[in-house]
Amino acid sequence: MTERTVRIGVVAPGSRIEPEVAEAVTRLAAALYPERPPELRFHPQCFLAAGHFAGDDAARAAAFLDVANDPALDALWFARGGYGSARIAARVLPALGEDARNKAYLGYSDAGSLLAGLYKAGFGRLAHGPMPADIRRPGGDEAVGRALAFLVDGAASALEPSVLLGRPSVAFNITVLSHLIGTPLEPDLAGHVLMLEEVGEHMYRIDRALFHLTSARAVRAAAGIMLGRCSAIPPNEPDFGASAEEVAQHWCRVSGISYLGRADIGHDAENKVVPFGRYALGRQRKR
Repeated sequence: MTERTVRIGVVAPGSRIEPEVAEAVTRLAAALYPERPPELRFHPQCFLAAGHFAGDDAARAAAFLDVANDPALDALWFARGGYGSARIAARVLPALGEDARNKAYLGYSDAGSLLAGLYKAGFGRLAHGPMPADIRRPGGDEAVGRALAFLVDGAASALEPSVLLGRPSVAFNITVLSHLIGTPLEPDLAGHVLMLEEVGEHMYRIDRALFHLTSARAVRAAAGIMLGRCSAIPPNEPDFGASAEEVAQHWCRVSGISYLGRADIGHDAENKVVPFGRYALGRQRKR
């Protein structure tokens, strides 16, 4: 374990979490690291409610900047997904200072909008991986423990295995990334292994989103696509007639993008960590 206490700020740029989630995650961290537990600072904004969001846009942006620009914090951990990160990106990205650039950032799902913008801006310690809200999933303790192992120790055991091959990688939710194409948040994917996952979308929507993604110049510059888990797919009437992997393979073939197989990521407790860029031991990352 690290020789110093790791301080992790938690913020909710999308939807809120309940105080019970913060309490459960804090207890788990203390149990996993009894000698020197990481210090988890859940920003009060995490518990606000403004319709769908954890506070209005101004409150969520201010909280993100509070955590990101705090020199006492080592990492910013997204509390959960939902929706809202894209709404505050234009407010927060220009206001991030050097202390924000030195942090690690971890999240997935809706957090992908901000992770994409940060990556485009040259931030180097970004990762797709479990969030505090995952503790409510079956097996959620393992997911949160995996995230803490990465944030506290940079543990290789927390990573999606192909990351260790040394190729530059990124990971996104299919729908989120599809909506980023053509916006100021569109990330540079050139030469990267692009890992994609989805949850709760009909197969025809997954097919449509992958058509859009694989048609985009940014995605066609990637080294290839790996497909994570596509879960909780609602039934199609009539049946769509193809699996998520078959659809991914189809659009890779049509677009000339290499299909590189399956990735161990998804909206579930088995979700592994994917650092953005090229992973090296010691939590050093480069494109």
